[in-house]
Amino acid sequence: MIKTILWDIDATLLDFHAAEKEAIKTLFERFELGECTDEMIQRYSKINRSYWERLERGEVTKPQVLVGRFVDFFAAEGLDTSIAPEFNKEYQLSLGDTIVFRDDGYNIVKSLKGQVKQYAVSNGTVVAQTKKLRLSGLGELFDGVYLSEDLGVEKPNVEFFNKVFADIGPIDKSEVVIIGDSLTSDIRGGNNAGILTCWYNPSKAPCIGDYKIDYEIADLHEIYDILNI
Repeated sequence: MIKTILWDIDATLLDFHAAEKEAIKTLFERFELGECTDEMIQRYSKINRSYWERLERGEVTKPQVLVGRFVDFFAAEGLDTSIAPEFNKEYQLSLGDTIVFRDDGYNIVKSLKGQVKQYAVSNGTVVAQTKKLRLSGLGELFDGVYLSEDLGVEKPNVEFFNKVFADIGPIDKSEVVIIGDSLTSDIRGGNNAGILTCWYNPSKAPCIGDYKIDYEIADLHEIYDILNI
């Protein structure tokens, strides 16, 4: 029986790409950089993803990710790279302004409150995630929130999960599941931690790699079947 859920936030409970797109387009206007097209957003997203994957492998630091992705993006678009630090600072605040739930995520988490313990586990920045959790109302539903910046280590590092479990208290790992969209962060992290994994895969992408996936869902409502609720 699953008694504890570790929820990823971005691209799992919340539509990260919607927030990302709105934030960048808004900031392009604020910084007077001209129009930011959807194609430009796609190019940025690819750069951003590569940086986060490098972070997960321990190849770069979080500050290098946050600024470096915009330096590379601006350079590729022929824009002034010197504004990257300030742009990122404003971006962290703007990310939390757009709240779009995946699969009615708020009501799913709300319906499970009191039936299982639920915790947020995220590599997102404290500034961005705190605002998202407040404006979305999710923060009030969780039994706890664990952000990598606070813990000093990122998913999928086993130390991230060790710190979470040390704070939560005694648990049976066979009764804990992590639900997330990222194979490299959430599923690998769950494997490293020795807990159950649930891959949220709405696009039904193929699994490439040696991941142990206990459950795979395309819609968050499927969690009810897994929990037998």
